[in-house]
Amino acid sequence: MAYVDGFLLAVPRKNLGAYKKMAQWGKRLWMKYGAVDYMECVGDDLKTHCGSPFPKAMKLKPGEVPVFAYIVYKSRADRDRINAKVMKDPSMATMPKKMPFDPKRMSYGGFKVLVQA
Repeated sequence: MAYVDGFLLAVPRKNLGAYKKMAQWGKRLWMKYGAVDYMECVGDDLKTHCGSPFPKAMKLKPGEVPVFAYIVYKSRADRDRINAKVMKDPSMATMPKKMPFDPKRMSYGGFKVLVQA
């Protein structure tokens, strides 16, 4: 059964270029070690009429946009193996000291797939 790591981040709009560069690097790294899919999405149609809109739920500050991201793996065991390899990859040492978003406001979790196409 597939397994998914999900992320929700508040990114200052002015930092989207730097964030995209970091996300492209992440995609190459996770896919190198066997992730099935890697997606980074920036909020676009956020004025919903049902539920709690992302900006409200995330308590976005002026100038911030939500980023919803996920990585798909074949299984949780595969995810654990891949993440261990990613963390040991020498390129992790090149991560910027200052992130283009506030890591303390990032939401993250691992998810069992309930329904899949």
